Amino acid sequence: MSKLKNVKVLSASALLVAIAVVAGFFKIVLTPAIEIRFVSLPIAAAGVLFGPGIAAAVGALSDIGGYIVNPTGPFFPGFTISGMVSGLIFGICLHSPRRGVGIARILTAELLHTVIVGIILNTIWLTILYKNAFWALLPARMLKELVMLPLNTFLLFCVIKPVSRISFLREA
Repeated sequence: MSKLKNVKVLSASALLVAIAVVAGFFKIVLTPAIEIRFVSLPIAAAGVLFGPGIAAAVGALSDIGGYIVNPTGPFFPGFTISGMVSGLIFGICLHSPRRGVGIARILTAELLHTVIVGIILNTIWLTILYKNAFWALLPARMLKELVMLPLNTFLLFCVIKPVSRISFLREA
């Protein structure tokens, strides 16, 4: 987190938060408990560039900023935790100053993100928020997450490959 004292890192992180907030406007709502979103892409970019600490901050601020700009329902801090965990996962899996980001690391990151955040955490938060039974929500959420896994992996690959080549931010 001491990297945030660098103006380039702080500016790029703020830009990624803004991109994530705007990406939150572009969602496909299937049911109140199932939405297709693309907010994880800027969080993953923060993970590649700056590591897990800053990516977790970008994830949390993206959730809070998205709620402030476009509140859809009550604020629930569980989704802020999900944003932080997303940043941690992408930062741990994808941040490597010396090695490039290959498809195996991208697939691993997306698989971990899908299982931990998409299936487990977000289903728990929706269970608490909407007072539904966890086991009633789980099958539909698992199906949605498993269908989205290849698409999210492809999109993550398309975003991360160019982002991983940005050298002036890595040196910051």
